[in-house]
Amino acid sequence: IDKAIQEVNGSRGEMGAFQKNNLESNLNYLRIAHENSVSSESVIRDADMAEEMATFTRNQIMMEASTSMLAQANQNSMTVLKLIG
Repeated sequence: IDKAIQEVNGSRGEMGAFQKNNLESNLNYLRIAHENSVSSESVIRDADMAEEMATFTRNQIMMEASTSMLAQANQNSMTVLKLIG
């Protein structure tokens, strides 16, 4: 019985050491990997937001330029009609 108790205690010690060294190390690694993934996702989302904002601004400028050109073309046509009429 004493020998069995010693073997059980030895096994408990080995399991405790394994848990302390390997499992905690793996847990810390996974926590860091998760944090890095979240950070990377944030960078990707921020980059996409910046790209979308640039595209929106470009389209808005193009729309304003088109409206201005159309207004100027209409103004020129009205001037010609006044000269003729």
